[in-house]
Amino acid sequence: MIYARLAAMTYVAWGILHLGVAYGVYQLGTTLDAGVLQGRIYQGAWNLTFFALFGTVVVSAGDIGFIVTLLIPGTVPLVPGALGPVLWIIALALSTIALKSAPHSQRQPT
Repeated sequence: MIYARLAAMTYVAWGILHLGVAYGVYQLGTTLDAGVLQGRIYQGAWNLTFFALFGTVVVSAGDIGFIVTLLIPGTVPLVPGALGPVLWIIALALSTIALKSAPHSQRQPT
């Protein structure tokens, strides 16, 4: 049970981190002239916001794309860029431990 709680707290930390990043992306958009580029930046902020809000469902899809398209090529610096993926990996590991350590009766509805 402790692993499930720790996993949940880590997912929440991941979400809070990404809400902050979404706000930063939005702020970047406000510095641009109105147009397609500004709209795409705003769309990125929107996407980050909803990845954060629905994180426990879509974290893997969002972070794998971030890792492959921005972190690995070096477009985003490893520090602080890797913080989100590190939180995701910790939450994923804790969730897995929680599921594997739960009694069988708690894993499946009866």
